[in-house]
Amino acid sequence: MYADMKSPDDEIIQEKGKEAASPEKTHSHLADEELLRRLSHADSRNYAFNLLVRKYQERVYFLVRKMVVSHEDANDLTQEIFVKVWTNIDKFRADSQLFTWIYRIATNECLGFLRRKRTRFFLPIHDVGAELSQKINSENGFTGDEISQKLEKALLKLPDKQRLVFNMKYFEEMKYEEISEVLGTSVGALKASYHHAVRKIEADLSTSIL
Repeated sequence: MYADMKSPDDEIIQEKGKEAASPEKTHSHLADEELLRRLSHADSRNYAFNLLVRKYQERVYFLVRKMVVSHEDANDLTQEIFVKVWTNIDKFRADSQLFTWIYRIATNECLGFLRRKRTRFFLPIHDVGAELSQKINSENGFTGDEISQKLEKALLKLPDKQRLVFNMKYFEEMKYEEISEVLGTSVGALKASYHHAVRKIEADLSTSIL
């Protein structure tokens, strides 16, 4: 689907090319426990990481794309995220789910990217939101109907972390407990943040539709 999306390290991903082309390609749907077991062995580590990227790359990409809007930026960040996953996979202690651990890395990268963007150009949050809002009109990934585009633009007016909470709950349909693992925020605070976001979006949409 994304021809220009590559893994963090071509050598890592392509090393087992013959295996990946074989019937064993269905292993991209291996359970996380099995992926982690294979990652712990030197002879299967590279191939297992290939499968991990295949399993989570698209999901991570869309999480990032919702935050940064630009396909090019989302593509670059997704690759950087999996570089960090590869570098830090030995630190994963299975006290959380693998995908929430990967999401923690992804959300930190997103927030860092947006923070650096504001700092580099001395932009307040609303100016960054306005810049991203303009990109929605031109980016291929945001070609929904008028209401969908207005929703995306309304989201850009939210604080970054609140937007993350809304995206994970509304679009990803994640449980509050899972979001709590990702963001390190209490379930109660997440519920309050989500409901505040919903009210802001509803108010913005009702104004823009009138």
